[in-house]
Amino acid sequence: MSGHDAEAIRKETRGYILVFAALAVLTVVTVAVWRLHLPPLAAVAVALFIATVKGSLVASYFMHLISERRLIYYLLLLTLVFFIALMLLPLSHLVDRLGS
Repeated sequence: MSGHDAEAIRKETRGYILVFAALAVLTVVTVAVWRLHLPPLAAVAVALFIATVKGSLVASYFMHLISERRLIYYLLLLTLVFFIALMLLPLSHLVDRLGS
């Protein structure tokens, strides 16, 4: 982005409004999916997918990660790896208990 000229501000504002509209639509989709009364596994999968898309939009645009350098992406990937590891630790404990 070039700076503070009027056209740049209009373009950035338009982007924020589009992201807001996408978040609003995804919120309506979330409520619509809830009303379908899907099986629990499908409901959780759909809810996590929608939440991932919404979270990505927020992080990318409102937290300005879309214009960051590569280092931030490596740090985010590392955070994701640790998050997955922390989610799998209780699962491994459960598997150990079921195996004995």
